[in-house]
Amino acid sequence: MIIETSAPTRVDLAGGTIDIPPLFLFHEGAATVNFAVDLLAKCRIETRDDDLIVLESIDRGVKFETSLDHIGELKNEPRLELLSKLVYFFKPETGFNMITDSEAPAGAGLAGSSTLNIACIGALNTLVGDRYSPDRFIPIAANVECQVIKVPTGFQDYYSAQYGGAAAIHFAPDGITREPLNIDLKTLHERTIVLYTGEPRNSGTNNWEITKRHIDGDRELFDIFEGIRDFALSLRKALLADDWNLVGDILQAAFPHRKRLSPMITTPHMDELIDAALNNGAIAAKVCGAGGGGCIAFFCEENRKADVETALAAQPGAEVLKYNISTDGLKIDVS
Repeated sequence: MIIETSAPTRVDLAGGTIDIPPLFLFHEGAATVNFAVDLLAKCRIETRDDDLIVLESIDRGVKFETSLDHIGELKNEPRLELLSKLVYFFKPETGFNMITDSEAPAGAGLAGSSTLNIACIGALNTLVGDRYSPDRFIPIAANVECQVIKVPTGFQDYYSAQYGGAAAIHFAPDGITREPLNIDLKTLHERTIVLYTGEPRNSGTNNWEITKRHIDGDRELFDIFEGIRDFALSLRKALLADDWNLVGDILQAAFPHRKRLSPMITTPHMDELIDAALNNGAIAAKVCGAGGGGCIAFFCEENRKADVETALAAQPGAEVLKYNISTDGLKIDVS
């Protein structure tokens, strides 16, 4: 049997970090807004006739093998830790080769690990006979990823990976709800650039430190998160109203507000790229993920996307990523 899965990464437009439990419980109406892009995470499983388990990541250049008799050792395996813990969780009873690949650059801030998580869960769940219904995939992904990074993880990235499209994710005491946003995706694409800075994301905000400060009662941080929530809700409303001038205004105002979380959200190189974009037709910048490298999304003036792309392409180390907005989420093919 051959199982092939894929899931889209995402560009987060507003509300990031507030999706980490328990932070959203302290901000009534907490929400995030993002859209999925076709820079895919892929997983391929092929069953074997023996008891070997072979795990391989193409983009990371890592490969190793174990056997069904030693599957318990994957619980604490440091190589390909996410894949290892997922295999340990599902505990398949047949040997297999599992190969993964990610089209997003390493450390891009586009939710590559969370997306790969969903793609692998879809494949492994199929391998073990659809043990879990799809509505269980996201809780499993969040819990296993927490075991890997050893702190709570945000939830918004799993929803874009599993369902695709543009969406607002709403967080409340009675649960998390995904609201598909029926918006003009063509205009969103025509006015949004995704730039890889050439710097893998290895600093940015320390989400666990922020979480601890919040729980400890940091009033300034509380107020920053109130603003993060309000910008997300305002952006949702502007997108649904097809008010692109207001979308630009909101994103423009949200950027300096988010930078109050940490001076590490941007690097000097990122600041230079942002200045180049703003001087050539971009209205606003949105650092993807935690920042400190990775990708920046730019919302451009109408009919100025090409000008901004040209200006950014001339900057050292920068790469304008080619993408389409993905209306599909997790795909599973079996042969």
